[in-house]
Amino acid sequence: MRKSALAGIALALAAGVWGASSSGVAATDQQLVMIGTGGITGVYYPAGGAICRLLNKNREKTGIRCGVEPTSGSIYNIDEIRSGDLEFGIAQSDWQYNAYKGISEFQDKGPFEKLRSVFSLHAEPFTVLARDDSGIKTFDDLKGKRVNVGNPGSGQRATMEVVLEAEGWTLDDFSEVSELKPAEQSEALCDGKVDAIIYTVGHPNGSVQEATNDCDTHLAGVGGPAIQKLVEDNPYYRWVTIPGGLYRGSPDDVTTFGVGATLVTSADVPDEVVYQLVKAVFDNLDDFRSQHPAFATLKPEQMIKDSLSAPLHPGAIRYYKERGWM
Repeated sequence: MRKSALAGIALALAAGVWGASSSGVAATDQQLVMIGTGGITGVYYPAGGAICRLLNKNREKTGIRCGVEPTSGSIYNIDEIRSGDLEFGIAQSDWQYNAYKGISEFQDKGPFEKLRSVFSLHAEPFTVLARDDSGIKTFDDLKGKRVNVGNPGSGQRATMEVVLEAEGWTLDDFSEVSELKPAEQSEALCDGKVDAIIYTVGHPNGSVQEATNDCDTHLAGVGGPAIQKLVEDNPYYRWVTIPGGLYRGSPDDVTTFGVGATLVTSADVPDEVVYQLVKAVFDNLDDFRSQHPAFATLKPEQMIKDSLSAPLHPGAIRYYKERGWM
């Protein structure tokens, strides 16, 4: 059995994502599908868990079991879908676009023409969280500072590199660069090992909450001519406001830009599998929305079209047409 499936089974059993089958299709006969997510303190991991929980409710009837795998994020998930080691993954809208086109981080691999969209999720602002004693108020103030730019293979690291290119900067413009994972960066910020951390994530976020509760920090705005052009030139980017008062130390709204989180798959995944997953989520959308504050405002009319650069999977289209949404 592939390594991702083994990891997912262990996680699912520990979390109670599925249990023993008491009727219908025997557990040994059920098809296992895996969803690649992100770090356990981010929004991708609970999103994957919520999707799996809803899909597994009818596993005896559908013959489909679902497991989640914490990963390094968007690019890793897309690569694993491409290799067949994951059936589904959550990915930023910009990296969905780049993978389908075979550009940027995916240039060497070429276009992922079998990449398929399933639905979109929450908005993900490009977030800069800085120590109060750092003197950082905006993104421009990061120059010469100690910055965690994100772990290689993550969507946030790749987006940071896009921003640096747009600004005409390199990593050498920082006095010190860290490549910490999301679960590690808040502690590093509060321990004074870095002046600021970068995170492309839905809000409210546990890692950001941890840092703002444990030490004196604040959100910094992201804007200016270079970012304006970046948003104007790329349809998968949009201006985003992080509401004031969401975190200690940031009482006012903060303007930045962002992407959308999307669920993606491959054309090789059977239509029935995708159909049943989509049905499980949208037939129980109120339940899904209650699983995380970032999901509270999700609307079907937006989820089936916003931030989706790759073609919709036929299994998803089938359900959306049944509901009269297409």
